[in-house]
Amino acid sequence: MADIPVVALVGRPNVGKSALFNRIIGDDTAIVSEEAGTTRDRHFALAEWQGRPFWLVDTGGLVEDSDLPMDVAIKRQVKEAIAEADLMLLIVDAKAGVHPSDSRIIDLLRNARKPWVLVANKVDDPQKSDYFEFFNLGAGDVIPVSAANGKNSGDLLDIVVKQLPNTDGDGRVEALRVAVVGRPNVGKSSFINKLLGEERLVVSDIAGTTRDSIDTPFTYHGRQFIFVDTAGLRRQSKVDDGVEFYSSLRTRRAIDRADICILMIDATEGLHNQDLKIATLAWEAGRGLIVVVNKWDLKEKDDKTSAKFVKDAGEKVPYLKWVPFLFTSAISGQRVNKVLELIVEVEAERDKRISTSDVNDALQELLARRQPPQAAGHEIKLNYATQVETAPPQILVFGNNPDLVAEHYIRYLHNGFREKWGFIGNPLNIVMRRKGGRD
Repeated sequence: MADIPVVALVGRPNVGKSALFNRIIGDDTAIVSEEAGTTRDRHFALAEWQGRPFWLVDTGGLVEDSDLPMDVAIKRQVKEAIAEADLMLLIVDAKAGVHPSDSRIIDLLRNARKPWVLVANKVDDPQKSDYFEFFNLGAGDVIPVSAANGKNSGDLLDIVVKQLPNTDGDGRVEALRVAVVGRPNVGKSSFINKLLGEERLVVSDIAGTTRDSIDTPFTYHGRQFIFVDTAGLRRQSKVDDGVEFYSSLRTRRAIDRADICILMIDATEGLHNQDLKIATLAWEAGRGLIVVVNKWDLKEKDDKTSAKFVKDAGEKVPYLKWVPFLFTSAISGQRVNKVLELIVEVEAERDKRISTSDVNDALQELLARRQPPQAAGHEIKLNYATQVETAPPQILVFGNNPDLVAEHYIRYLHNGFREKWGFIGNPLNIVMRRKGGRD
């Protein structure tokens, strides 16, 4: 992240910051709603214009003179976003006109002593708009745009890239995406904040505080990660308002875009069926998986409690036997940093490639131990095997009747290959294929 400049969108609630964010990055990543305050955290995304990459940061709406805990937290987040930014875009609502809060936000930006641009949003037709009143704010030129239809967004981006600081290198990022998933209020945001050593995400006792998927870059031993803090996934029957519905969709998309998922579980509540459903979403999507059991300091336990927790989980869902578990406390910081080592380990297992000769040797050992059972009077012969994919690993096994191989025997091969090479934290796909033919 150090070589890529940061552009932050700031402004009052409901002026269209998230809509403009989506327009610039070309995706409906941030939730857009008529409900003021929908965006509560800093929301990162990598954008590019004229070959210049930059981090775009969407922030919550600033509400002045409010003592409400959420408004105070959002104000703190916006100030941190400004502190990180190389350039700020102050978004104002051209239809609503100049608001007293706009002037106070301008004072905040001036005190930061960084470049910023005043952007009048909701100007669908510059010839018919009276956005010129914003010149009275003394902020220099006002850039009219419409996030809804994209008018003048290209002109705005031309101005943005001209004001970006020069960077070294080509700015390309090959970061490992790590999605932190789980039910609401299990401590996902607190966990990431403790890991990063700062309050990067809004934390509240109110379940569902995080609604969007929040991208947070982080570097560990020279390796770039992007942590994605996702909205908690509830059972579908519990998703009863539009914003929560879209939050669930964003979480599923975050899983699809991730390389590794961290499933966070509340130790005081134990392993719920919804936890297992979320884990299965990630596993079936082919993502690496780590289970973090949070609030472990609040759990009544002895020296065997963690082992029993892992054993019980593996009995409920067999693939969890191959997933690493970490027992932590996001509040005290207990073992939180250990997750970085696990991420590196799971990534290495994810990219592991076994030579064809070693795969075939392992297959022959398994066949010598147990031959595949006959099916419908047909003899089944397995001839050879090879690993054809990584991330996640996939092994093809060739034989004469691949469609007749029993599921329990495929599990036997799966477990045998696992015992040899682990592939810890990753799904291992075994595909049966006819010798000289197709699946």
